[in-house]
Amino acid sequence: MSTRGAAGTRGNEVWLGLDVGTQSVRALAVTAGGEVVGAGSQPLTSHRSGARHEQDPEAWWEAVSAASSEAMQTVSAATVRGVAVDATSGTILLIDRHGSPLTPALMYDDTRAAGYVDRVNAAGERAWAELGYGRMQASWALPKLLWLLESSPQLTRGARLAHQSDFVNRRLVGRDVPADLSNALKSGAHLIEERWPGDVMDALGVPADLLPALVRSGTVIGEVSRAAAAATAIPPGTPVIAGMTDGCAAQLGAGVLSPGRWNSVLGTTLVVKGVTHELIRDPLGAVYSHRAPNGDWLPGGASSTGAGLISRDFAGRDLDELGAAASAHEPAEALAYPLASTGERFPFVAPEAQGFSFGGDGSEADRFAAVLQGVGYIERLCYDYLDLLGAPIGDVVLTGGAAKSEYWCQLRADILGRPVSLVENSEPALGMAVLAASPGRDAAGVAAEMVRVRATIDPRAGSAGRFDAPYVRLVDELEGRGWLGAALATHARQRAQP
Repeated sequence: MSTRGAAGTRGNEVWLGLDVGTQSVRALAVTAGGEVVGAGSQPLTSHRSGARHEQDPEAWWEAVSAASSEAMQTVSAATVRGVAVDATSGTILLIDRHGSPLTPALMYDDTRAAGYVDRVNAAGERAWAELGYGRMQASWALPKLLWLLESSPQLTRGARLAHQSDFVNRRLVGRDVPADLSNALKSGAHLIEERWPGDVMDALGVPADLLPALVRSGTVIGEVSRAAAAATAIPPGTPVIAGMTDGCAAQLGAGVLSPGRWNSVLGTTLVVKGVTHELIRDPLGAVYSHRAPNGDWLPGGASSTGAGLISRDFAGRDLDELGAAASAHEPAEALAYPLASTGERFPFVAPEAQGFSFGGDGSEADRFAAVLQGVGYIERLCYDYLDLLGAPIGDVVLTGGAAKSEYWCQLRADILGRPVSLVENSEPALGMAVLAASPGRDAAGVAAEMVRVRATIDPRAGSAGRFDAPYVRLVDELEGRGWLGAALATHARQRAQP
């Protein structure tokens, strides 16, 4: 059904999602039924040197303007009902009272503030424990804020902290805007009390007037100004809705907003995100939770396993052909823990962990099968850990580049022992269109209308228990090397028993 024509009926309303990523800005205009009626993109450039990773904030606005204008070319301005922005988690800068950048943007993986982490964790020990993640890391925003304040004290008078999404939202609205709790998590926002922890900030020397007000994601924070409308082609007066981090936006784009539902994002690495009514507290700090628009929690963790090893070790190969050959090796004789780099973050924390593979029949097909299955075993271990922490495990939606492999998706369903769903489009920008359509409504219900399920894959007949023995072998090996704790190892073995 066409979405064009006169405004006033739900069928032709459109919401705009903006995804400000690392390499590009992506804009999608989406109808209530999930049809993408406008799209645009614009590249971004990073500047990296050792631990430093910076971008020019003005380039974000230029890219947002170009991508939005492109998306609006096929959209009637009269149908646009809202816009929301997501951005990379932990990316910050300082701005002046006019919203102009005082510093470059320190990106999500910039670790130059590593020397401030112990001070941040000492000051916020109680608060970080209450919030379930226990410790901040060098790439988080609060250590980077201290670095900015102490390295450029001449800039701090009248300055304000801005997350990447805050900077874009301020340009859209034309005045100061509050920060959403999702992006403010890594800056130290107390997500339970929905405020800045004043005692922690005072102990760290962070001025109260430096910090923006806080609101939940999904809150209307203003309207598109006439100046912004001229730059972006988004109609003036369009409501601007507080967004989320890019990871949470992708979760919304997958339609995962109901408690017990989970999203496995498998690309270079594996990210697992879900929904719970209660806050999950992880003594290891491998799992941390964002706040959902309705007050539920969005726990998740990122593993260092994933398809990155395939890109490295099987570069240039026909992966469909390799997958077909691997299907004759279920389970593989080889056992693999597929890490592309040193260190594991989830479902256990082991900075010294290294990938390994042993055994096998010497064939490439068996080796490839072991890698595919090894990723599936770690994914299963992630869900076993979430179960151990008390999270309900229900439906699983698969997204990411690996979701394009029909065989690997089937294999993962078999290893997990549960059906998995695939969606037509899980872009973060789609998730922001869902969020833009949510004020005054249940976001889960909006997602059910806007996110289109492409397929559901059930475990194959006879697959029950087929992969239990090699899964337990990997659990034993990880525990034996001192990386995996006894509690999770025991829990995983118990859940693998018939």
